[in-house]
Amino acid sequence: MIDFTLTDEQKNLREMAHDFAEKEIRPVAWEYDKDGTWPQDVIDKAWEVGLMNTHAPEEFGGPGLSFMDGTLVEEELSWGCSGIATSIGANGLAAAPVALGGSHEVQKEYFTSLTERKTLASFCLTEPDAGSDVSGMRTRAVKNGDKYVINGSKCFITNGTYADWYTVYAKTDPDAGHRGISAFLVRRDDTVTVDKKEDKMGQRASNTATITFNDTEVDARYLLGEENKGFKLAMMTLDRTRPGVAAMATGIARAAFEFATEYSKERVQFGVPIAMHQAIQFMIADMATKVHLSRLAAWNSAVLLDQGKRNTIESSHAKRFAADTAMEVTTDAVQVYGGYGFIKDYPVEKLMRDAKIMQLYEGTSQIQRLVIARETLLPRRVEAPAAATA
Repeated sequence: MIDFTLTDEQKNLREMAHDFAEKEIRPVAWEYDKDGTWPQDVIDKAWEVGLMNTHAPEEFGGPGLSFMDGTLVEEELSWGCSGIATSIGANGLAAAPVALGGSHEVQKEYFTSLTERKTLASFCLTEPDAGSDVSGMRTRAVKNGDKYVINGSKCFITNGTYADWYTVYAKTDPDAGHRGISAFLVRRDDTVTVDKKEDKMGQRASNTATITFNDTEVDARYLLGEENKGFKLAMMTLDRTRPGVAAMATGIARAAFEFATEYSKERVQFGVPIAMHQAIQFMIADMATKVHLSRLAAWNSAVLLDQGKRNTIESSHAKRFAADTAMEVTTDAVQVYGGYGFIKDYPVEKLMRDAKIMQLYEGTSQIQRLVIARETLLPRRVEAPAAATA
């Protein structure tokens, strides 16, 4: 039985994250969005108050929060600004493969670098020809003595420009499709270059870059998991991070819902606030339901992880529903605002732009449907060549 009653500690954590979002993120979010500026000052503050690296184990200096705790933080920070929240939380995606496949010594080295210093890391899976279909990956890792030499480019990499570490997926058996992929922990050096910073529609406060590895040498001890088992590691990683993405989408939708609700009480048409018109009331009611169910789906998929259970289908349910909800609710929020919703002086157009990426990264909504269909029709099957990206 799953009980979604929050403990006092969880309520306090949620309140702390909300206060941070309200005081440190919301006041600057629209300016960062306008200029596409890197929010280093906000990231520094988040690190100082303990809202970064929430899943870092206690033995390595982290808070060791549960997956459920993480969804509480993700929703509140994304309510403030999902772009800034993405910048703050991207270490979690990069860290998951290390927690799953790294030796104890590598985990200690990696996690202490995150908890003792203001360090950033990136998850490198996507390539220009390998998005949802990771079998098209061209990045190679060739064994050379006690090292691997990595060559190739990764695109759409969150925090890529500023990362000190990368978790990189590369082909170690180029003829084996998704069964020939391995994962590595790669320290940034002179052989790692930033080739492009993307100019994005939404989440403009987060950094998204193309990263190229040019004969980058990696000690064999930084192989994460077994050689040629990187695809499975990536899928296990995304099962663990999709609840947080669902919570982010919930935060975006909730922000849009709240703005639209307040605006509907203030905007007068035909002699009464538009909230008095049934057409608007039904839109607000649908928004409320979708936000509520998105949150429950995110929580459910996170709690299953905390219970040590497999959550593949639940995390895809949550990510798909919450992402689509964010797009629907923000679009309806713009509609409630009418013509003003299309103007940058009003907040909901940013939220609509931010929402779109939720249907794309860490597995498109279509890929989530494939996962759900596979798990429903072939529940015993573990692997399939349908991946997703960051």
